[in-house]
Amino acid sequence: MSAPQFTVSVLTQYLPDRSSATEDVYAFAYTVTVRNTGDVTAQLIARHWVITDSAGHVEEVRGLAVVGHQPLLKPGESFEYTSWARIATPRGRMHGTFFCITEDAHWFDTPVAPFELSQAQALH
Repeated sequence: MSAPQFTVSVLTQYLPDRSSATEDVYAFAYTVTVRNTGDVTAQLIARHWVITDSAGHVEEVRGLAVVGHQPLLKPGESFEYTSWARIATPRGRMHGTFFCITEDAHWFDTPVAPFELSQAQALH
């Protein structure tokens, strides 16, 4: 039997122009690459993010699509997008789940492993 599978990788970047230490606002861009590593075509339908700052404050974000897209990925294809999040501390973490469906209407979840949001990881 065919098995759907998406694999996710994430790169983060601190956004100093959208941050303000005096206002406890720290912004981070995250670039997500979703690759269909299974053997059936499937579509990313929705997402659920859990964003936690270093003070333990948790924010959850749920919604249809990613940056306005619901990409349909054939085996071997990938989709990349960049979004951003704000937290109240200079460090935090995110993790989540993408909700996906195959062409024959089989639902499956794709977990996104925790990744760090940190000024120290800023790319130059």
